[in-house]
Amino acid sequence: MPDPTVPPTPPVPLTALLAREDLALRRIAGPSDPSLVIHAAHTSEMADPYPYLLGGELLLTAGVHIPDAAGSGTYFDDYVSRIVAAGGAALGFGLAPVHDTVPRALIEACDAYGLPLLEVPPQTPFTAVARAVWQLLAQARLAELRRVTEAQQSLAAAAARPDPVPSVLRQLAQRLGGWTALYGPEGTEIASAGRRPEAPVSASLAELAEVVRPSGPGTPTSATHATAGTHLAAYTLSTGFVLGVATPSREPGDHTIASVATVLLTLLTGEQQSGSGAARTSALVRLLLGSTAQEVAPLLGKDDRWLVVHACPYDQRDRPHPGARGTARSAPTGPHPPDLLAATALGASLGSPLIDPEGEVVRILLPADRTPEPHPGWTLGISAPVPAQQLPAAAAQAARANARARATRTPLSRYGTHPGLAGLVPKEEAQAHARALLAPLAEHPALTETLRTWLSLHGSWDRTAVALAVHRNTVRQRIARSAELLRTELDDPDVRMELWFALRQE
Repeated sequence: MPDPTVPPTPPVPLTALLAREDLALRRIAGPSDPSLVIHAAHTSEMADPYPYLLGGELLLTAGVHIPDAAGSGTYFDDYVSRIVAAGGAALGFGLAPVHDTVPRALIEACDAYGLPLLEVPPQTPFTAVARAVWQLLAQARLAELRRVTEAQQSLAAAAARPDPVPSVLRQLAQRLGGWTALYGPEGTEIASAGRRPEAPVSASLAELAEVVRPSGPGTPTSATHATAGTHLAAYTLSTGFVLGVATPSREPGDHTIASVATVLLTLLTGEQQSGSGAARTSALVRLLLGSTAQEVAPLLGKDDRWLVVHACPYDQRDRPHPGARGTARSAPTGPHPPDLLAATALGASLGSPLIDPEGEVVRILLPADRTPEPHPGWTLGISAPVPAQQLPAAAAQAARANARARATRTPLSRYGTHPGLAGLVPKEEAQAHARALLAPLAEHPALTETLRTWLSLHGSWDRTAVALAVHRNTVRQRIARSAELLRTELDDPDVRMELWFALRQE
């Protein structure tokens, strides 16, 4: 005889159904254990209801199937035993129109087999009982969903804290009302939270963790066990770690909540297992202790060349008005500060955790073999690939590319995309020429940057104002001052070309 399969729905305490005054149900036999629950209501007048039950039901009958001579034989014993074998949770017997009272032999059989027997009064139709069961089930399901949702939110918040692994374990222990432990790949307990159970229970949980530890094909991903009145569960993480949970009881939704924690801990321990998180922490510590960026760069990865990305949240107010024919606002609006979660998501989509939200921009460090693509909601500026020693210069390149992208309303701009004639001049000579030509502006960085942006945008006052987030009159004043200091005429295309060549060498 196969074991009954209880439906995967949150149960309803039988006492909650008995408490409904509109139903006027009365328990007349069987145990009065308050922990008894039901999962459904089913009506049947079959002499053998076993084939029609899944388990956990309140079976309702008016006794139509009972033969006249049932009281003198084993009919009621057979009938009740089959309900119990099918996993039935309780039996409801309706009075009228067939029977005026519940048969005494049925009461005795229910007491003998430990099956709760409820008397259903004549004024209460079976449909009312079934409806009440489904209402209680819906309320239980809603409460379960609310509990799981709140647990998911609290676990996600815990994973974002400075000590994510202990925080997730603490939050899980709180939500399940028990003890949680994380076992390392070698089987040692590396962290725990909640009230530790007695030594035999914690030892049993450690043994259960070994059952699910990956050891080859066929290893289960989770396992449960009960000992000393405590429910134990173990969940394997793909990183070789195992999550163990010990709770006084198993409540609906516990498995779902534990599964959420398992996913979060997999991500957190995966970073520790790969060493990338420790490497980034080591790089930060070394910088704080006086090392140079060049010295710690190898800790960030095996790549020896990098890209710097400057990203600004796209501001809809920067879009030209449909009838404006490309003209900009007279008072340009700058980008708004990025949201930290949005910045983290952007870094993840580009494939790098190395992000730096600073003011109105997000700076992201990428290996040079990545190919950043436009990202909805962001304006990106990409530097040229550089070795670690030149990352500060690459950051300046990315900032200029971003300013150009914003000014031209393009989602992405790359610095130095196409080689030019400047590559034919030896770098040292080009830089020496640039320093000499731009010497009058050396003490005026705002003028230098305004001139660079203005030249890159073909002398457009409005677009330069948008790119620099200043008024167009400020741009005019700065360009006029630059021409004065350089003692040259900026309307001359040869002069512009010469200055652009020099500015590119900085």
